[in-house]
Amino acid sequence: MKKNATRSWWVFVVAIVFAGVVAGGVLGSWASRNGYPLFTSGVLTPTLASDTVPAAPASTGPLPDSFASIIQPDLPSVVYISTTTVVNRPTYNSPFFNDPFFRQFFGPQAGPTVPQKQHALGSGFIIRPDGVILTNNHVVRGATDIRVTLSDKREFKAKVLGTDPRTDLAVLKIDTTGLTPLQLGNSSQLRVGDIVFAIGDPFGVGETVTMGIISAKGRSNVSIEGPQSIQDFIQTDAAINPGNSGGPLINTRGQVIGIDTAIVTGGSQGNIGIGFAIPSDLARNVMNQLIAHGKVIRGQLGVNISNVDAVMAKQFGLPKTEGVIVDSVEPDSAAAKAGIERGDIILKFNGEPVSSMNDLVLQVTQVPPGTKVNVEIFRNGKTLNVSPVLEEASAAKGAEQSSNAGQGSALQGVQVQTLTPQIAGQLNLSPDTYGVVVASVDPNSPAANSLERGDVIQEINRKRVSNVTGYAQLLRQAGDQPVLLLVNRGGQTIFVSISPNGE
Repeated sequence: MKKNATRSWWVFVVAIVFAGVVAGGVLGSWASRNGYPLFTSGVLTPTLASDTVPAAPASTGPLPDSFASIIQPDLPSVVYISTTTVVNRPTYNSPFFNDPFFRQFFGPQAGPTVPQKQHALGSGFIIRPDGVILTNNHVVRGATDIRVTLSDKREFKAKVLGTDPRTDLAVLKIDTTGLTPLQLGNSSQLRVGDIVFAIGDPFGVGETVTMGIISAKGRSNVSIEGPQSIQDFIQTDAAINPGNSGGPLINTRGQVIGIDTAIVTGGSQGNIGIGFAIPSDLARNVMNQLIAHGKVIRGQLGVNISNVDAVMAKQFGLPKTEGVIVDSVEPDSAAAKAGIERGDIILKFNGEPVSSMNDLVLQVTQVPPGTKVNVEIFRNGKTLNVSPVLEEASAAKGAEQSSNAGQGSALQGVQVQTLTPQIAGQLNLSPDTYGVVVASVDPNSPAANSLERGDVIQEINRKRVSNVTGYAQLLRQAGDQPVLLLVNRGGQTIFVSISPNGE
């Protein structure tokens, strides 16, 4: 009897549970159909914030198995450039001096020169159907003969329409029509991490495509084309090698967003994952001017500038380290006419912040001559606005020049003497130039990195230096604190910060 009762009890319990499951399913199905949210219960496990697993980033979908549909339409528009340059090599007066063993002791001997041909390879791409091609200036610089080979193996002799060494760009023309140009994209929309492809002829092996990402933007201090170069490079890890120069860097739309220009080799002969390309936005303006005028016409402010460091910011009472300092102002320049003075700190140009010398150079050179601009400066604790009208940059002066002497150190080990009119004449300076001249700098002193023999120190901490006595007195007043010097070097003044600990 008890067994039957027990069995009946368990049947009842199972029936209740089953009915609950069915009812829950029906309710859930009804709620789901009618748009009501479902709530579930269960064991609550407390989770520390530091243990929280972040949500995975939104996916744009898997990478395609092939990028051929992007790359193949662009390949016929990429060209390969070979150049010949004639250079004069010295000959030697004696057969002995043709032997490298003797030349290492005696060096080159005076005598006639022999012309020799040098050959080089590069890349480029078509920008107009009538045979106009964009490449690097260094690919064709000094060339006496330029040959362009198309993807269909046709070869043409090219002429140079114009070059711009400051951006390392050149435009060529070949005598043909019906070509397919590449489209220039908008490099300002690039993001670090975007996929890109480099196309060119590395080491002369033939048409080659490599893939990578945008590693960084706005790179400067790349050692090409001298100190007046305008730099705003895209950095990429897409393999760029010798021979890629002038070739396109394209995005996933097949648009050119950069012109491959330079690489860091780390002592090797090829790519180590650090390459640089000129942004298409910068190249577009240069390219159009070279086609129209054969040269680039740029605006010029007429100042020599340096980066502002922490020492300078403190000495000038600047709330934070920003802007660039005006080392000197060219007479009768746009800056001089607008009232910009030596020692002013330029904070903004046309409303855009100026964070470095390269920033200002880039901003000024994008504005055509005759344009009225707004410049925000910091002077004697106050912010001022001036409105110079940019003048045309001359080839002799160039545009805004970077004259930063870099971080300094203490002045121990620096020997000076009072500047006299006679010494000023020997240094090709005006007879009324004042200050103390650097007679020597201890090569073991960190000051050797900032000062050199013949420099004239005219100010210490914004105070005039007239002679050695005044110089010593101002240094005693500074004690072991950083100092700011105004230095006249070859007739041009620069500000140099000097820190006792070399930092």
